Amino acid sequence: MALDEQNAVRAQYAAPDRLNRRISLHEKYSVNRQGFGNWIVSHYRLEEGMAVLELGCGSGKMWAGRESLIKKCAPLVLSDFSEGMLLEAKETLRGQEGIEFQVIDMQSIPFADHTFDAVIANMMLYHVPDIEKALSEAKRVLKPGGTFYSATYGEHGILEFLCGLFQQEGVRDSGNHSFTLQNGKSQLQAFFSDVRRYDYQDVLSVTDAEDMADYMFSLTGLTRLRQLPRETVVSVLKAHMVEGVLHVPKEYGMFVSK
Repeated sequence: MALDEQNAVRAQYAAPDRLNRRISLHEKYSVNRQGFGNWIVSHYRLEEGMAVLELGCGSGKMWAGRESLIKKCAPLVLSDFSEGMLLEAKETLRGQEGIEFQVIDMQSIPFADHTFDAVIANMMLYHVPDIEKALSEAKRVLKPGGTFYSATYGEHGILEFLCGLFQQEGVRDSGNHSFTLQNGKSQLQAFFSDVRRYDYQDVLSVTDAEDMADYMFSLTGLTRLRQLPRETVVSVLKAHMVEGVLHVPKEYGMFVSK
């Protein structure tokens, strides 16, 4: 990852506004009502007394309302490389006991070897400049037999669809494909002996083009698209609606590694 890209990522996650805008779109228009966050958590196998570290916890919303799961952890450490996101997580989970918050760069995790029973890094590995170093660190702090959870997106989902819609406007997929459902398993297998992929079935049925435009302008990738006038973006989106609905494919899933 180049320095300018690193800076763009830091700017994107310095405050929760852009992330919340994207989360809001998924919550409002996803056909699968289970929700990606609930689906991810359903794959966690956390038992009483387990030490758990989450890297890139974002707003902490994944843990909201999960008091019984939090109580199982001893401790639960939520971390992010962005101080702004960590402040948001603290606010989201205010009053919830049993959580430690730390600013952590996954490439240099400040814990001793074999500290955690589970390490979580959802929707963030593609932002890490040195993924090999990050995975090495995750393995290092895991206890023997521990589990590493890493959700990510695929290469044939929302971004690919949007680039197709705006191809005539010169929009190309400049998304980060450094850790996807397509290439993540091979990277994980260099560090973990048992790597399993699980796919989440879903699609967006968007009825308000303005909401989709908000999502698109919140992205740091698709630079050319963000240079287009908003009215042009909304117009193209509306032109591709069928009976008032824009059907947007999603490709998300996760790896469970031991």
